[in-house]
Amino acid sequence: MKAISILGSTGSIGCNTLKVVEHLGDTRVVAMAAGRNMPKFAAQIAQFRPELVSCDDGSCAENLERELHSYGAKAPRIELGPNGLIAVASHPESETVVSATVGAVGFVPTLRAIEAGKRIALANKETLVMAGELMTTAAVKCGAEILPVDSEHNAIHQCLRGETKNEVRRLILTASGGPFRTKTKDEISKASRAEALDHPNWKMGEKITIDSATLMNKGLEVIEARWLFGFEADRISVIVHPQSVVHSMVEMIDGSVIAQMGVPDMKHAIQYALTYPARQENCTGSLDLAKIGSLEFAEPDLDRFPCLGLAYRALKEGGTTPAALNAANEVAVGAFLADQIAFHRIPEIISNIIDAHVSTEADSIEAILKADEWARERAIMAVSETAVAV
Repeated sequence: MKAISILGSTGSIGCNTLKVVEHLGDTRVVAMAAGRNMPKFAAQIAQFRPELVSCDDGSCAENLERELHSYGAKAPRIELGPNGLIAVASHPESETVVSATVGAVGFVPTLRAIEAGKRIALANKETLVMAGELMTTAAVKCGAEILPVDSEHNAIHQCLRGETKNEVRRLILTASGGPFRTKTKDEISKASRAEALDHPNWKMGEKITIDSATLMNKGLEVIEARWLFGFEADRISVIVHPQSVVHSMVEMIDGSVIAQMGVPDMKHAIQYALTYPARQENCTGSLDLAKIGSLEFAEPDLDRFPCLGLAYRALKEGGTTPAALNAANEVAVGAFLADQIAFHRIPEIISNIIDAHVSTEADSIEAILKADEWARERAIMAVSETAVAV
C-alpha cells in the first residue's frame, strides 16, 4: 500500500487527487493540509482517515473538530499554519507528496519534502517559479524525484520518455487561450470578474483561472519548464490550442514532433504522477478525436496578453526576478478578484515592479523570501494608489 501526503486537499487538484486515490485502491493518505474550507476538509478526513492534518489557524481547528464530530469521526493530530504544512509535507511514512497549494505558501513545505527525499507530484508551479534552481539542486542532492502534475509539463514528461536531451530542439507548451482568446485589447481591458472566471475548458480555482485569462499561467509554466527539463527560454515555445486536447509537444532535432493528447481532465496527470513509471487503467475516459473533429493552433498575441512576455523577461533576467514576478502577480490577481483594480492593471502592476526590482542571486530561502516580500509590499502600494485614484 503506497502512502501519500496532500498539500491543498480541498482545492481542485487536491479533490481530484482523492478521486484518483479512490480509483487506484492501493494508496492511502497519511497526511493532508487545507486552508479554511473546514466543512469540505472534515468530509475528506472522515473518508480517508489520515494520521495528521493541518489547517490555517486555531479557529479553523476548532471548526474542524466540530465538523468531524457531526460525522462521528475522531479528530487526527492537527497542526497549524506554515509549520503544519511542513509537518504534512515531511510526514515520515509518506512516500509521495502532492504539492497542490496555490501560490508562494507552498514553497518552503515543498522544499522540506524534497530535502526529506520524497517523490513530489508538483502542481504548485509557483515553487519552481520562485526558486527553481534551489529546488532542483536540492532534489539532486537528496535523491528526490519531481514529477509534474500540470497537464502541460506532465505531457512534456511523457513525450520525453526514452529520449535524450541532445535530440530535442524545443519544448512546445499549449495554451487554451482562456476566456479572452478572441477578444480585442479594449474588451479585455474592461473585463469583469465574472467574465475572467468563465474559462471555456477547465474547472479550476479562482487564482489559476485569472492567470489563464491573462496568460500569466502559461508564463509561469515556461519558467517551471525551464527548471523541470533543463531548457533555456529560447527553447521553450507557447502555442494557443483552444481545444486543450494536445496538452503539449516536443520538437526533435530531425523535425519530428511528439505530442501527448488526452481528454482535458487533471485526473490523468495526477494518476500518471502517482503511478509512474507504471501506467494503470484510467478513470477519465478515452479521447474521441472523430467527435472533436478538428484541432486549431495559433501564435499567442503578446500585445493583448503582455503577462506572457513579462514571464519570459523574468526568466531571462534570472536571479530573484521570477520570485518578484510571482509575488506581484499574486497580489494583483487578488486585488482584481476583490474588485479593487481593473483587469488591465494586473500586467501594469507586474511590469512596474519588475522594472523596479534589483535582482540578486536566488541561492537561499532568505534571498527568495526577501524578494517575495519586497514585491508584495510594492504591489500592495500600487493597488492602494489605484483604489485612491478610483
